[in-house]
Amino acid sequence: MYGGGEDPWHLAERWYEQRKYDITVAALPLPRYRRAFEPACSVGELTRRLATRCDEVLACDRVASAVATTRQRTAGAENVTVRQLTLPDEWPDGSFDLIVLSEVLYYFAARDLDRLLDRARTALEPGGSLVTVHWNHPVPEHLWTGTEIADRVTGLPGLSLLAEHREADFVLQVHGRDLADGSSPPGPAEREGLV
Repeated sequence: MYGGGEDPWHLAERWYEQRKYDITVAALPLPRYRRAFEPACSVGELTRRLATRCDEVLACDRVASAVATTRQRTAGAENVTVRQLTLPDEWPDGSFDLIVLSEVLYYFAARDLDRLLDRARTALEPGGSLVTVHWNHPVPEHLWTGTEIADRVTGLPGLSLLAEHREADFVLQVHGRDLADGSSPPGPAEREGLV
């Protein structure tokens, strides 16, 4: 797909995509994150938005040209690092308080999907946020729909569903990694003492 141009899905041009990215960032339960990981960053449109809410963003893609485009689009953001990695076999060191899996999980067969989700859950710090956003229409190359991905992630132990946005076109979920005592992380209102 990237052989035909640097943005084969027109992610920077389509209102659908821009709106989805804005909804994704608006759904984040914390105003600021310390260290975020965005696998399958594609051409960096979501990466640029995450950079405004995070001290550090590590973005990656398996396609070299996508990595190059993301580096170009985030060149002015000193808090963004872009690497070429192939999931789930390659995974960065360290932990994260935000992991965003956007438009990627439906490409993985069940075994690799389970490995990737386990790596994400393990790398997510207690109280951290795991965001999943996926197209919800059947596509020949997709092994799952957004609804099927959401159901699978909701069943993972140690995660609590904090927010969900469903449309005909996509499903967005925000899960929080349970705290050390096994409780769910607080939501924005509870963090500010409103409840």
